[in-house]
Amino acid sequence: MSNADAIGDFRERTMGRKFSTVLADPPWQFQNRTGKMAPEHKRLNRYGTMDLDAIKALPVAEVCADTAHLYLWVPNALLPDGIEVLRAWGFQYKSNLVWHKIRKDGGSDGRGVGFYFRNVTELILFGVRGKNARTLAPGRSQVNLLATQKREHSRKPDELYPLIEACSPGPFLEMFARGSRPGWTTWGNQADDYYPDWPTYSNHSQSDPGQAVTSTAAQPTLFEFAKAV
Repeated sequence: MSNADAIGDFRERTMGRKFSTVLADPPWQFQNRTGKMAPEHKRLNRYGTMDLDAIKALPVAEVCADTAHLYLWVPNALLPDGIEVLRAWGFQYKSNLVWHKIRKDGGSDGRGVGFYFRNVTELILFGVRGKNARTLAPGRSQVNLLATQKREHSRKPDELYPLIEACSPGPFLEMFARGSRPGWTTWGNQADDYYPDWPTYSNHSQSDPGQAVTSTAAQPTLFEFAKAV
């Protein structure tokens, strides 16, 4: 799937609508100084990724309202790339949220990867565009820390959704979504078909299979084009 096909699929999925809040979890590529896959991330080879230019090229600005919020997941090592994507999508960086990955006993979950330090956090960059783009009233008392247990590989905490819904205005768009969520438009190669079935976390916020908020037409595999660029 080419970059142009991915862009076309994104436009078809959003169907000309305008969103006031966007949540995105891009499939970042990790590279070392030689441009090769970093050794500590070789296990991620089995997951589809997109290069930086392909992520930046997605026409996010055209589906956003004049005043809008962006919540952008970015690994600690790729913070400069995250800022670059945020700007390419038409937003200004304002703040961030930190996800602290914890064990059942509340201590830091040190199973993450990292070359310089063992990562137990991930960042959500917060950007705005337009006038009067401050967070809603609940956001002004919301601390910028989420401390939750990890789920399956790369899945982000469901606790983020009610935080966003309280602090930012709808309509809501989630990019690179896993499954659907009531009240949200979702886009990604797992937006329709994915449904969590892990036994230890049944209280998730995802819609039941077949109840996607957006069109349930079969989607092409979004990340295939990344392997060709």
